[in-house]
Amino acid sequence: EDLSGQQSSLKVLESENAQLWWAGKELQKNKKLCDYVGKNEKTKIIAKLQKRGLGAPAREPVFSQDEQKKMMSFAYRRQEELKKLDETNQDEYLNSEWADPNALKRNFHNLNNVNWRPR
Repeated sequence: EDLSGQQSSLKVLESENAQLWWAGKELQKNKKLCDYVGKNEKTKIIAKLQKRGLGAPAREPVFSQDEQKKMMSFAYRRQEELKKLDETNQDEYLNSEWADPNALKRNFHNLNNVNWRPR
């Protein structure tokens, strides 16, 4: 197919000027694929074409830009939440009703809701 004069023609590589890369290794034309991958027929590989002399192609990011931003914001929010929890007094529960050591005594003497001020 003649692609001259089109944007797609920039993506076409001639076989003499192309290298095939997989797992950071250049695949040689005189070797078989099983020499690199092994004999398992179910193995799926993704190879990349690169112009000769440019070296190994750059690795693709594991996460997309949006996923990375979401993860960073979640980690930051979680870190701030943990800071707030650390800042609060860890002995705060001692002021609660169930942690009062004299509660049982007051309950037996029926002194639970006693106000000493006049109404």
